[in-house]
Amino acid sequence: MGFFDFFKTPDINEELKKYQSTPGAVLLDVRTDEEYAEGRIPGSKNIALHELNKIKKAVPDFSTPLFVYCLSGARSRQAVSGLKSMGYTAVTDLGGIHHYHGTIER
Repeated sequence: MGFFDFFKTPDINEELKKYQSTPGAVLLDVRTDEEYAEGRIPGSKNIALHELNKIKKAVPDFSTPLFVYCLSGARSRQAVSGLKSMGYTAVTDLGGIHHYHGTIER
């Protein structure tokens, strides 16, 4: 990874295509409950970053593919790191919903 790779952010729209084609994958929104209620990507589950330890109950299989997003990409990056340290092996950072071009569910 080069110096400028650090500044690259995931393209949520491209990464969602991978999510949609991955059997058994979970789309995880790590924003607050209030943010989630204001609008979310259809089919996502909400576990706020500060409650990430609850993921073990919602997704007990550590090999389940997880695709994680938040508002800007900062919390999703933190969540991916935390999930990997918990033992989840297939975790992808989608970045921020503010770059999402699809339908928002309310």
